[in-house]
Amino acid sequence: MGSLYLSIGMALLAAMIIWVYPSFRDAFDEDELLAAYPQELIQLFDVQTMTALEGFLAFELYVFGWVILLGLYFAYSAAGVIADEVDRGRMDSLLAMPVSRRRLLTEKFASLGVPIVIVNLLLPPVVLVGAWLIDESLSVADVFAVHLLSIPYLFACAGIGLVCSVVFDRSSIAQRVALGATFALFLMESVLEGTDYEAIGALTPMRYFDPNEILLEGTYDLVGAGILIAMTLLFVVGSQFWFARKDI
Repeated sequence: MGSLYLSIGMALLAAMIIWVYPSFRDAFDEDELLAAYPQELIQLFDVQTMTALEGFLAFELYVFGWVILLGLYFAYSAAGVIADEVDRGRMDSLLAMPVSRRRLLTEKFASLGVPIVIVNLLLPPVVLVGAWLIDESLSVADVFAVHLLSIPYLFACAGIGLVCSVVFDRSSIAQRVALGATFALFLMESVLEGTDYEAIGALTPMRYFDPNEILLEGTYDLVGAGILIAMTLLFVVGSQFWFARKDI
């Protein structure tokens, strides 16, 4: 049910954003609209345009809703998969069953794939129908691509939470660290872009998922998706190694 509630919440957010878009489009021209936002905010959220529905969705829905909100949500959720069992004293009972620590961790992490996949399957029709209702057209391929390519990104964010879950025994601490680390990585990628330290952003998952690039340019970064998958595997393998050698 949690996956369904998450999808409904994100669908309502998408519907609200699409519903208010005509007001923004008709009330301002491009220069006025962008001038209404602080320059720091435009840089932070990589705002490209607000008068095209694709750009409006990229900023209001996908950068804010997917890159930040869902990224933080899945990092937070993953931070509890192991730490919560340890914190509540249930881990000894789980490990008494004929299952290895590595398998237990992997299966718990894989369970996060259910909400990640469901929210990305249910939202594209909402976005496309919403655009049709306000007489706007969107590329069906680009809308599905932004959701498909967000899946490895969200798994990578969950991988950050998984590492925190095996490092810390208290779920509340693991979850707070996961939230802080994920948001700090987002800020690092946004603030360092265009500076001499831009290369450091290559360490962040946010470097490899760009909704603006997909929706405005129709460009799909498959190499970036591969890097996110490799990053997730690294987080999982590192967590397995730590968990297998940890005293409970």
